[in-house]
Amino acid sequence: MRVQLEGQSLRLRIDEEELARLLTGGSVDNRTALPDGHIEMHQLSLAPRIGWQREGTVWHISLPDTEVRALSQRLPSREGLQFSLSTLSGEVLQIVFDVDVRDSARKRLHKSSQGEAL
Repeated sequence: MRVQLEGQSLRLRIDEEELARLLTGGSVDNRTALPDGHIEMHQLSLAPRIGWQREGTVWHISLPDTEVRALSQRLPSREGLQFSLSTLSGEVLQIVFDVDVRDSARKRLHKSSQGEAL
């Protein structure tokens, strides 16, 4: 999983293998060991609705199951999903989720062309 954080925007990009893990009830983790010994982790899973919770240095991010499954049916696509979460300070955190379009094209289009050749 690739995590990009800039201002009030959090972008999460996964590949096809990670998407398959999510769709079968698993989670996707991004773990970063920092020079001071701390470890930051972002954990992505599916749930009925968007959610975010922090436990120490672990960010638990829940994406809406129905919307992620719908996205998976239209891959490869450059269009991902966007969500907004209000913060305690009144600002909004924008979450952008997508599946790597190049990885999807390689895996899905290659698979369908092999199926046609059989």
